[in-house]
Amino acid sequence: MHPTVSPALTPAHRERLRSSGVEAAALDGQEWTRLTEGLPDWWHDLGNALYLADRAWLPEHVVASLGIFPVKDVLIVVGAPMEWLSSLLVGGDAATVFLGRDVVLTAGELYCGASSAIVLHGPVVGTRSAIVDARNGGSVVAGPDQLWAANVYIATDDMHRLEDRSTGQRLNPFGADIRLGSHVWLGREAVVTGHVQIGDGSVVGMRSLVRGQKVPAHTVVAGTPARVVREDVTWSHDDVP
Repeated sequence: MHPTVSPALTPAHRERLRSSGVEAAALDGQEWTRLTEGLPDWWHDLGNALYLADRAWLPEHVVASLGIFPVKDVLIVVGAPMEWLSSLLVGGDAATVFLGRDVVLTAGELYCGASSAIVLHGPVVGTRSAIVDARNGGSVVAGPDQLWAANVYIATDDMHRLEDRSTGQRLNPFGADIRLGSHVWLGREAVVTGHVQIGDGSVVGMRSLVRGQKVPAHTVVAGTPARVVREDVTWSHDDVP
């Protein structure tokens, strides 16, 4: 889906992206075009906006899905061709989604709820079927140079309430924030959920669960729940001796 006119990113939208965790260089390094076709009139009338960088685009079925349920004040900014993206669903008003340059999500699925944010700076390589889910005012912010193996699942919340029967207190995360530093490798079927910080250069092992944890930079964590199994590491995209 390609735009027909080229207004610049508005100052208000730029400030909103910055407050959601988007680095200034990721915005200032590209020219942004606001999409004006392929969406119903109410999309524009209710203050929603979809911006694309030069040569960036979304599959037509993804754009069409944005117009199914009326929402307002939604901001979506796409900086890469997303031909392999399976879905981008918006679950409420004031959702913010930023997909930076060189984001590739093969069969990827994104869900952003009301007042929530997904920020993927790029490069991000999701090799197959990555799911990113932010809801209840939570956020997922990923720094550049991410490698996500197949079936990675990143979610701020559990989608349902778990509570203590005696006190009524909620026991599981609600509107959590997830931060992935730069140069992070998530192994196949890794799960990252709840309030999480993963430091720069770290690795999460295959089928590991990082939930409500802080992972130090340059470590390998593995297991359920994840624990540090190696410190002071670095990793490379190249599979060399």
